[in-house]
Parts: sequence; structure tokens; C-alpha cells
Amino acid sequence: MSESGFKRHVDRRPMVWIIGRGIRESIVGLEEFVKIAGPLTVFPAVKSAAAACALVILFSGVPAAPRAEPLAGPQSAEQGALRNQLWLLPSGQPGVLMRATVFRPPGAGAFPLMVMNHGSTQNAARRLALPTPEFAALSRWFVRHGYAVVVPQRPGHGETGGAYREDQGGCDDADFARAGAGAAESIAAAVAYMRAQPFVRRNGTIVGGQSAGGWAALAFASHAPGGVAAAINFAGGLGGRSFDRPGNNCAPDRLIAAAEAFGRTSRIPTLWIYTENDSYFPPRLSGAMADAFRSAGGKADYRLLPPFGAEGHLMVESDKAEPVWGPVLERFLATLR
Repeated sequence: MSESGFKRHVDRRPMVWIIGRGIRESIVGLEEFVKIAGPLTVFPAVKSAAAACALVILFSGVPAAPRAEPLAGPQSAEQGALRNQLWLLPSGQPGVLMRATVFRPPGAGAFPLMVMNHGSTQNAARRLALPTPEFAALSRWFVRHGYAVVVPQRPGHGETGGAYREDQGGCDDADFARAGAGAAESIAAAVAYMRAQPFVRRNGTIVGGQSAGGWAALAFASHAPGGVAAAINFAGGLGGRSFDRPGNNCAPDRLIAAAEAFGRTSRIPTLWIYTENDSYFPPRLSGAMADAFRSAGGKADYRLLPPFGAEGHLMVESDKAEPVWGPVLERFLATLR
């Protein structure tokens, strides 16, 4: 560009300094720059005020290039021994990508996949405040056992945003099956996308979850695609601890009926892990759910574990719980081989 040149200053918006006399050349070059950089601030170092005004008029009418939307896939470098990495995954909702943490063993793979799903709340403000989930202890356990692990944050939660499709409705007309199906839609999208990655096997997939995520895993299991080996439900259910009262479920009969409906079409093994001191889904309710699932034809291995800590519902989130649930998972995985 002969004597003309550009210097871009990185700030809240691009800035360009125009140096030299070749204003026509400067304009041509700036037009190309604006197409790439979008809105910018121009500082013309010209002798003529009229020339400076001409530049301002010209570039006030140049349309900004559309901001590129993020693409699905890895968004950061791998970190640590577990190679944990931030990914964006399709969610089943157009234009909405789920934030997810991905862990994997050493090497190129291919590894079987484990998709672990978080709990939820009907309170919108609390949902938006949820951090990107990791389930560190459980993810570490599965990586040690040779699995690639993905922990997605479903739409309507935290930084993922998007529409919340897990609304169960009021207690009088609670539709727990519909709420589970809404979450299962996002799980299906995550499974399909991750199984297309070169380091993931196409079969042997396990889908798990805790609380509402465990319920979502059961919903997914009721229509699981080929290549999914099992579902693991940690303290799963909906409507628990209604009005923040321990042991008070919003609509227990409806929850049991929804579990029966899931069992009617489920054809893969499922593991149900609950504790005696779960104040959301106490033993009488969780046992009745498992019985209903089995009576409809589903395969449910129900394990009621001793009390854990102050609240057994949160056991799988604890770094100290592996000695409790680890042997149960070992035995269950052995049945899948």
C-alpha cells in the first residue's frame, strides 16, 4: 500500500490509524478491513479536515460483518492427567450449543463413551446460576476404567442458555415423563455428536445421571439407540423434596406411573443407586419406582446403599463416596462384558 498503512489497536472495538497521504488507497484497504473486522474507530492522520470527514462519512455506511457463531467441538486445550477440556455440543435445539466438560484416558482411543447428566430445579434463577458440571470423582473413576466421559450442561441451565424443556408442571398435573423426555432429547444429541468423534467407540456407550439427570437417563433408556449398553441412575427422579420438606414428593403416584411407562419400552440394563437417607426420594418411593419399571418389562438392578453423610441424595457429587458406589459399578460393568 505504498506510503499508506494500518495499525490495529485491540480494545473494545477495532481501531485503525491511517498514516500517509494516499487516502484513496487507504479507503480501498479499509473497506476490506471493515468487512473482516466489523465496526471500528478510524483515526485519520491527514492534513485536510475535508479528507477526514470523507473517511468518516464513507465508513459510517459500511455494513459490519456478522459476528461468527461458535462452532461445536473443543473450545480449550486439554488439561491435567484426565485431559479435561471444555467442549460445545449440539443440544437438539437450533442455535443452542451445550457447554460440556470432556475427560479421556491417555492415548488416541477409541474409547467407550460415558455421558453423565446433572440435576435440575424448577426455579429459573437457580438454574441459570448453575456452573458447568464435572462430577470429578465419578469422571475420574470412569476414565481409569477406560472410558471417555462427557458431562454436558443441558439447555435452560447456566451458561448454556436456551429453552428449558424439562418443566414438569404443577403437582396436580405433573407430567414427569414429558419432563424426562425433554432432557433425553439433549442427551441423544450429545451421544450422537460424541460418537462421531475419532477417539470414541460407536458401541458400549453408558448414559448416567444424578437426580433429574438420573431420571433423564431412564427416559433416554426407554428409547435408546443401538450401541448404548446401559443406563446408570444415581438417586434419579423429579418432584422431590416438594416445598423443601424432606420426604415430600410433589406427586409420587405420577412419578411411579412414569417409571412404569419408561420400563415398558426400555430394553437395555439399568442400574439404580439410592441411599437410605435420600430426603428427595426415600427408600419406599425409589423402591416402588424400580418395581414399576421392572413390572413393565424394564431391566432394573436396584441398589439401596447405607446412609451417606448428611444427605444421601448428593452422594455421587462427593469426593469421598467412591468406596461406597465404586464396587457397585464394578459389578454392574462386569455384567455388560
